[in-house]
Amino acid sequence: MLTFFRRCLTLAVGAAALALGCLTYLYTQLPDTFMVPQGQTLALAQMPWIVPLEPKGGAAAVQAVPTGGSYNVTLSVLGGIPVKTVRAVVVDRRAVTVCGTPFGIKMFSDGAMVVAFTDIRTAGGSANPAKAAGLKMGDVIVSIDGHKTVDNDDVSAAIQAAEGRPVQLVYTRDGAEHTTSLQSVQDADSQRWRAGMWVRDSSAGIGTLTFVDNSTGIYGGLGHSISDADTGQSIALLSGEVAPVTITGYVAGAAGAPGELKGRFTGEGAMGDILINGATGVYGSIRRVMDGQDMVVAQAQEACEGPARILTTIGGDEPAWYDAEIEQISLTEEDPNRNMVIRITDPELLAATGGIVQGMSGSPIVQNDRLVGAVTHVLVNDPTRGFGIFAENMLASADAAAARKAA
Repeated sequence: MLTFFRRCLTLAVGAAALALGCLTYLYTQLPDTFMVPQGQTLALAQMPWIVPLEPKGGAAAVQAVPTGGSYNVTLSVLGGIPVKTVRAVVVDRRAVTVCGTPFGIKMFSDGAMVVAFTDIRTAGGSANPAKAAGLKMGDVIVSIDGHKTVDNDDVSAAIQAAEGRPVQLVYTRDGAEHTTSLQSVQDADSQRWRAGMWVRDSSAGIGTLTFVDNSTGIYGGLGHSISDADTGQSIALLSGEVAPVTITGYVAGAAGAPGELKGRFTGEGAMGDILINGATGVYGSIRRVMDGQDMVVAQAQEACEGPARILTTIGGDEPAWYDAEIEQISLTEEDPNRNMVIRITDPELLAATGGIVQGMSGSPIVQNDRLVGAVTHVLVNDPTRGFGIFAENMLASADAAAARKAA
């Protein structure tokens, strides 16, 4: 009998530990804050069994909270076991024009980015002043001897003017500003003063326009930042513009070899400015009326695993709808543009491109006739799959761009 009770106690303790572990896991999967449309209660489409307990004051109190206000609500398992108390911020339900059209990006960086090093042959041997000064690829040179270096010409002019004299060079790395001393050397072949580094001040490419918010005149696209092709570092924006492009073809993707869209600028001139190049995409003001379908923007908790569609362009400038599946969603993902995993299921798109290819970044993801997000990255080893960002995150960045435009 004693053995039987011991076994029961062991099972009970094990069950309690398992339940505690499950509740702890659920706690970590729920963010601290949710955006909830005015007049609605918090509901998680991907976890329908997680339901809010009635907040203080009841449903009437929730209905009365104005846009911009907030309240605390406790989420529970089936209305019984409390899991976590979160903050619900009341927001207006927003609609945008969903595009899916290709667009060209031309951008100048705020400073000259170091993209490569090269040793200099001097009368006394080989030298690399830039490396000796502690510079690394991805560093952005912002001034030399107090003179702002906006582009490559500024850097070259400052190096030549110094004629081998040590200069004070200010650069940024990982968002922090640093200062170093750099002493150029004279190239034995050209007799010019050189620092042993290659710098770049501009970038151009193509992507996909996700939406235009007609209430603010702001567009959003890409779903990730514009980065330097050599260093992978996000480019600090000085100025930029977006322009119409035509997709002329594509290279299909395969495992280990991502494909890409091929396109050309139409020459019609800029259709908008770039105001923000950030982790969630590129945003700016639009100068023309864009074709598209008006759709409500879904909140993050309204997206769920299951069928969806993407809107993208693989030929010309006319987007088309393709079937897809949202396979995984994370409400707490720290990377702002990897909130979901999406798989292409459309036979036509799979036959053409193999799935997601470079240039599709920003392609809208729609579910239940709402804009839930945008494609951001392809999985290198499986081009049928990729990552997506919540539309809620992109809209918040678009609002930041609108505020910058108004300032």
